[in-house]
Amino acid sequence: MQGTIIVVDDNKGVLSAVKLLLKNSFERIITLTSPITLPAVLREENAQVVLLDMNFSSGLNTGNEGLYWLHEIKKMQPSLPVVLFTAYADIDLAVRGIKEGAADFIVKPWDNTRLVDTLSATCRNSSKGKKKAELRRVVSSMYWGESNAMKQLRTLIEKVAQTDANILITGENGTGKEMLAREIHALSERCRRNMVTVDMGAVTESLFESELFGHVKGSFTDAHSDRQGKFEAAHEGTLFLDEIGNLPYHLQSKLLTAIQQRSVVRVGSNDPIPVDIRLICATNCNLEEMVLKGRFREDLLYRINTIHIEIPPLRDRKEDIIPLAERFIDRFCKQYDKGNIILSSSAKDKLREHPWYGNIRELEHAIEKAVIINEDGILNNEHFHFPRKAGTPPAEAAVSTLEEMELQMIQRAMEKCNGNLSAVAAQLGITRQTLYNKMKKFGL
Repeated sequence: MQGTIIVVDDNKGVLSAVKLLLKNSFERIITLTSPITLPAVLREENAQVVLLDMNFSSGLNTGNEGLYWLHEIKKMQPSLPVVLFTAYADIDLAVRGIKEGAADFIVKPWDNTRLVDTLSATCRNSSKGKKKAELRRVVSSMYWGESNAMKQLRTLIEKVAQTDANILITGENGTGKEMLAREIHALSERCRRNMVTVDMGAVTESLFESELFGHVKGSFTDAHSDRQGKFEAAHEGTLFLDEIGNLPYHLQSKLLTAIQQRSVVRVGSNDPIPVDIRLICATNCNLEEMVLKGRFREDLLYRINTIHIEIPPLRDRKEDIIPLAERFIDRFCKQYDKGNIILSSSAKDKLREHPWYGNIRELEHAIEKAVIINEDGILNNEHFHFPRKAGTPPAEAAVSTLEEMELQMIQRAMEKCNGNLSAVAAQLGITRQTLYNKMKKFGL
């Protein structure tokens, strides 16, 4: 049965008949002979639909009372659907009511089946609409920006999030690929389940199968108990594979098999375990180019690339820099108990001119540092010190500290290796985890 319905009609016989008719369709039926008490009832009751007569004053059949109370209901609860109850002669008014916010109308004398079906369908659609509205409120927590590119991206996300299509998110480091993945999950039908994140670049090759597919007790040294992998942990939810481009070639076939079969076999077992996941992958690599070079499986790319979403770099949407900076200022002022801090016009100009090779992550770190050292409530030019001048290629920028030299070495290696972090770490002679730590340090 549906939830609560409020029926408003000055004819007690109509109320009794409707209540009897709806008793098997709604859990609670509230009847009112006058709309005067309707505001108080709406404040106290969690109604799913209102059936509202259009005329209440004796001898007055203009329908204006119904339209007036329709507007009043919409003022109080804009998402609450209202079905108008009207005489045959007032159908034109009922149509006007639809244009002004009513969900539907029922003509007196009514057909019993049509009345029940109309009210039940309106109630179901109301529940779906509220759920979608809640999901939209979730996604609004992410700042989408004012640029046309991000507006188009948002439109696409709201369409594809409702499906179970595999999504590949690409973009430079620091553009917010993981945040976007979380927004997609929040907008999906799986939002009440887990979103499990795996940094593919940080998973060691020897533990790859155990991490993703799980293992059984005694399958290898230190396997003291059964353990589910990331695929199982994401069952009925979303599995987000970050840095998918860093997965070694010889492991890609194992991932492909799990994605194709939608099942996993734990290490040390022969029993397949079905998994129901929505797959989202992300990378800063050019996977098509990697396919041509034999570094990424073409069949795996097709599997993960049903929908391709490219996040533009921050330097290509300069109109979003200052609004993002101000959001970060508000956050860090609260975090560090700094009161109110504003950006000077010169500081805004400096932020707009900087190329932001580290994108949003670099901006976030720059703002956090500036807020921490600020003492007078205004952020000026001197609060922002960038390792290189705006517009200067990383390889040519002058350095004055060991830290700046380290940053430039990492940037040059990343450019040379096309963002392949395993190759970057090998070239620099450090572990991949050390490279990750340094990237986070520099906002890359």
